[in-house]
Amino acid sequence: MHPALPLPLSTPNRNLVRLTIVRGITWTGFLAAIIFGIEVIGFQLRVVPVICVIVAMGLINVATWWRLGRPRAVTDTEYLFHLLADVAGLTLLFYFTGGSTNPFITYYLVPITIAAATLPWRFAWLIASASMAGYTFLMLFFEPVPQLSHGIIVGSISLHVLGMWLNFGLSAGLVTFFIYKMAHALRRRDQTLSRTREAALRNEQVLAVATQAAGTAHELGTPLSTMAVLLKEMREDAQDDPQLGADIDLLRQQVDICKSRLQHLVANADRRRLAEPERRPAGEWLAQVVQRWLVLRPDVSHRLEIAERRGMPTLAVDATLEQALMNLLNNAADANPEHIAVSLDWDTDEVIIDIRDHGPGVAMSIADQLGDTFVSTKSKGMGIGLFLTHATINRLGGGVSLYNHEEGGTLTEVKLPRLDTSQG
Repeated sequence: MHPALPLPLSTPNRNLVRLTIVRGITWTGFLAAIIFGIEVIGFQLRVVPVICVIVAMGLINVATWWRLGRPRAVTDTEYLFHLLADVAGLTLLFYFTGGSTNPFITYYLVPITIAAATLPWRFAWLIASASMAGYTFLMLFFEPVPQLSHGIIVGSISLHVLGMWLNFGLSAGLVTFFIYKMAHALRRRDQTLSRTREAALRNEQVLAVATQAAGTAHELGTPLSTMAVLLKEMREDAQDDPQLGADIDLLRQQVDICKSRLQHLVANADRRRLAEPERRPAGEWLAQVVQRWLVLRPDVSHRLEIAERRGMPTLAVDATLEQALMNLLNNAADANPEHIAVSLDWDTDEVIIDIRDHGPGVAMSIADQLGDTFVSTKSKGMGIGLFLTHATINRLGGGVSLYNHEEGGTLTEVKLPRLDTSQG
């Protein structure tokens, strides 16, 4: 059995990842500053307690990285304890390094800002209260560092002022990093929710259309059977008129095709077949779809071009994809049945099917709405074909785009994901 995979990173998990990064940067910076102060400036510090605090925070960070690899979601309470640990670590460090006289004391604002941006209000106030309590404690109790108050670096710039400047830069950078990542995550979440709502609405519309289609398919069976019987009788009466007989034969052929397509539609309603698309070479599948389409549209003239390159791609196809492509071919034929060009090309990731007609093109006023709602390019159309086509191809991971060709007519581009030949 495969080991259990970690849960996808939720927002609290991602926030804890960012907090761990911020903590690592902060305490590494504190360690470097203390080493510099001791070795270069000559700080008089109790080195062992200071190093112990830094090592303890480092171990907390290592444990946090380990915990993030476990398949368990981070809660707000757990995140609160991480921030409280940061406040406690800062208080201990500042106690041994000058207390409230330490220019880095305002770093307390970083965990306060993070809490305000990520936690419920009561937890955020708890972090603010803990930070204020630590600051107040350090105003009364601390181990002084004389160099922080009296040390001069350059001209009139004291060591305290320089430390405040460094602290401002560090705090500003970390707060900006965290808040930007939070805002970016929120924007991405909003976009995902928007796409999910749109997909749910589209699926509801597809389901409504499918329900109506099932009823319509059942109702059409009777009139088609009646038409077939009448055409048979008319054919017997037209034995002396070859031209009329040919027309009746063509009508009978079209009726038989309609009955066959309805039977095919009912047969392919089986969920098991729709749930398991068939793997087919793209060129062979496209050629068969075009041939079946020509039986329905004998009035068209077309040209099929398949790129002459090695490595014919494989597609995941089913009956709905075939019907979607036929809808697009019918739209092209309705625009102008002459000189329809169908081409197949591919790259490492996608298979691209282009359909070019020489009709009037697509009005710019409705171009952006095609496929999203029931908008039609035809004067008597309902837009259902394009809508279902978009929904079907999107469900299979592809997309449909319509362009007005520079030489006239419409270019319909269908992109479908190319299957990896190693997949079985």
